[in-house]
Amino acid sequence: MKNYTITVNGNAYDVTVEEKGGSVSAQAPVAAAPKAAPKKAAATGAAGSIKIEAGASGKVFKINATPGTAVKRGEAVLTLEVMKMETPVVAPQDGTVASIEVTEGQMVEAGALLATMNA
Repeated sequence: MKNYTITVNGNAYDVTVEEKGGSVSAQAPVAAAPKAAPKKAAATGAAGSIKIEAGASGKVFKINATPGTAVKRGEAVLTLEVMKMETPVVAPQDGTVASIEVTEGQMVEAGALLATMNA
């Protein structure tokens, strides 16, 4: 048996490979947990009560509002590049941006926390 660490999408997994009569069999836990959690971008302020999450996977193209900025419902807080298109991520209601949880150029998954705001 040999043990290896394999990295997939930035997550490290421990894998055991067992040799059986000339054939090689790889065994990994069914619910393999990452060895170390990916590093999260540092929050730029205190978190607010209203979460703004990514609707799709993409890259943070532009941050349109900074913490402390008053925004109206439907106003762009930041812009994601999704499938080569600039897609605004808008405020769900009137309020003040409390924190920006991402940086320009950062890749994000659907559902990722992008920013928070207060009413």
